[in-house]
Amino acid sequence: MIRQRILIFLLVSGIGFIRNAIAASFVKNPVDYVNPYMGNISHLLVPTYPLVHLPNGMLRVYPQRGDYLSDKIHGLPLLQISHRGSFVFNLSPFQGEESELVRVFDYEYDNESIKPYHYKVDLCQQQLHAEFAPSHQSAIYHFDYKQTAKTPYLIFNGGNGELEINGNVVSGYQNIWNNLRVYIYMEMDVKPENIGVFHSGQWKKDMRKAQGEGMCVVASWPTASLSLNVRYGVSYISVEQAERNLRREIRNYDLEEVAAAGCRIWNDELSKIQVAGGTENDRYVFYTSLYRCMERPVNISEDGRYYSVYDNKVHSDEGYAYYTDDWIWDSYRAAHPLRLLIDQKKQIDIIRSFSRMAEQGRDHWLPNFPEVTGDSRRMNCNHGVSVAADAWYKGVCDFDLLKMYRYAKASIEEKTLAPWSSAKAGWLDRFYQEKGYIPSLAEGEKETVPEVNSFEKRQSVAVTLGTSYDQWCLARIAKALGLEEEASHYYSCSYNYRNLFHPKTSFFHPKDKHGNFIEPFDYRFSGGMGAREYYGENNAWVYRWDVQHNAGDLVKLMGGPDQFIRNLDATFSEWLGRSKYEFYAQLPDHTGNVGQFSMGNEPSLHIPYMYNFAQAPWKTQKRIRSLIHQWFRNDLMGVPGDEDGGGLSSFVVFSMMGFYPVTPGLPVYHIGSPFFSAVRVKLENGRTLDIVARNCSVDNKYIQSARLNGESWNKPWFTHQDIREGGKLEFVMGNRCNMEWGSDADAIPPSFDMME
Repeated sequence: MIRQRILIFLLVSGIGFIRNAIAASFVKNPVDYVNPYMGNISHLLVPTYPLVHLPNGMLRVYPQRGDYLSDKIHGLPLLQISHRGSFVFNLSPFQGEESELVRVFDYEYDNESIKPYHYKVDLCQQQLHAEFAPSHQSAIYHFDYKQTAKTPYLIFNGGNGELEINGNVVSGYQNIWNNLRVYIYMEMDVKPENIGVFHSGQWKKDMRKAQGEGMCVVASWPTASLSLNVRYGVSYISVEQAERNLRREIRNYDLEEVAAAGCRIWNDELSKIQVAGGTENDRYVFYTSLYRCMERPVNISEDGRYYSVYDNKVHSDEGYAYYTDDWIWDSYRAAHPLRLLIDQKKQIDIIRSFSRMAEQGRDHWLPNFPEVTGDSRRMNCNHGVSVAADAWYKGVCDFDLLKMYRYAKASIEEKTLAPWSSAKAGWLDRFYQEKGYIPSLAEGEKETVPEVNSFEKRQSVAVTLGTSYDQWCLARIAKALGLEEEASHYYSCSYNYRNLFHPKTSFFHPKDKHGNFIEPFDYRFSGGMGAREYYGENNAWVYRWDVQHNAGDLVKLMGGPDQFIRNLDATFSEWLGRSKYEFYAQLPDHTGNVGQFSMGNEPSLHIPYMYNFAQAPWKTQKRIRSLIHQWFRNDLMGVPGDEDGGGLSSFVVFSMMGFYPVTPGLPVYHIGSPFFSAVRVKLENGRTLDIVARNCSVDNKYIQSARLNGESWNKPWFTHQDIREGGKLEFVMGNRCNMEWGSDADAIPPSFDMME
């Protein structure tokens, strides 16, 4: 209560409010509000994982277990090469008899503690204590062997490759994919008395090298009680580079020093956005979400060089770090726009990385799911073009736009639009270019197009809508390049969503190759598993709103603002249509339901902001507050769906600040409802964006009035230009909906290219 009174005084006085309120709020540092366990138990599909890493660092680990409910961990990890999976190498400390050795121990564990920069755990039956701290491309483990009468061992396990142990050094590589290898160089601070190779269930003493599948080397010590430190570096280039990475980052065996450095790095990164006020739960949710936005993509430049799987060569990065492991279908919506706000240099490096992947690849297509092992071409559409367009129109231009345009154009026109495929364009694509939509099959009709994945299907409506948006982004880039004829062509293509709009139902409805709507049709359940015949992971109720680039036109198609609002309201109130177990048996990704809205899947993220297009911003304010408080919490089930490396979390970060980028590629932010009394965003240029929400509380969710940069503001949106050089956005909040604020016809947010 005393702190609240102090905060109210600061609000009223306005003297140094932002600085003082934030300072008063931080009894804890930002990193102390990160809970890596948040969401570790999944509502249905994949949980979050408690990652230990530095922001966008190449070296990431988390305990190797199914989820938080698992009572055992599978050894101790050394490197995770892709988001939520694909570990390489493994450590197993052990005390006991030689005859008990195995390649990897499954440990019962307890007293586990995970922070972004530090991990510690007790391995119960072994009576071992382990700790871990990472740097960017290296890390350190500490082990306490506590059994006084048993021999200590350390087992270094790999997959297919080569490992060698010489004295206190282990080095080698593991083959990953085609010509890709991960190299490791590791040192122990206590030289082992015995070394050997573990092969075919036996320890062969004094052998130094293990090769082939299931390679494994072992060290042991004569002292029963042992305190051991192990530091290592990893590389995609060579063992020698792995050693250089280690020596550059970790110069001794002091784990606490490495953890302290990691803590400082995390605090610096998380402090790019500072908040005051809100509830304790709000602060945990906010900073944990921001931490999750900083997992990927990962920087794999090593001393100015990187290994590219696209041409199997080592390249100079020419001063621009090389990033990979980015699921763009998930991250283009908000994770990339967030980085444009707080780390433009990194975002430039990422965009240049996309361009390099296309340049070095066989077909010169932009990636859509780049991973360490290459572009896996998952999901649908080619939203890398959105990332480039969004940066350019926000004035972040330090990349070759013409190259990006050519690669994006090729990826849309020369690669098939069939989901989950890297095949070249075929009949489906020619049909789309001629008719402006992807044709659908009737229920039971046999697939004849070879490019179509047997499980992922055509996703005909989702691909039509998503490609319409991609072509709008292409048009935006062509216009910036002065290619007026091409811009005009792609602007025309960007209306292709109209070809599937059913005027009688106001849904996007699949058509067959003859132009007929598929009938009969159920907007909840038609389309098979994940509705993939026509949509993608979500049903027609979600894709009803998938016109990010031209919502103004969608309002008109639906019959005007009033009907548009009724349709939006229905999305949040329409019942599932079946029991939950039947609904999720067919639509397992469609989680976090409020009616037919899915808070757990990325295509829904912009939907609650769509009320702003229909002169009802108070409904956006109400909905944003309720959705986040319903589905994002500081607990083990506090994330409603698959968190794809910032896909969902970036929605939370933006929305809790009070605004959201509904249309990447258009430099406009939609205003929602701020969760905090004060937010300070540190921009790349050294300026700050300050957001003040007077009277903000759990109940006071509605905007009563606003000011932007000192001027009265009655619009539920603002431009990137308004805040690019810093600024101040001020709200007065209340507990009753203000239906007047932001509701004028001239306050409607722009869409398409209405700004020009």
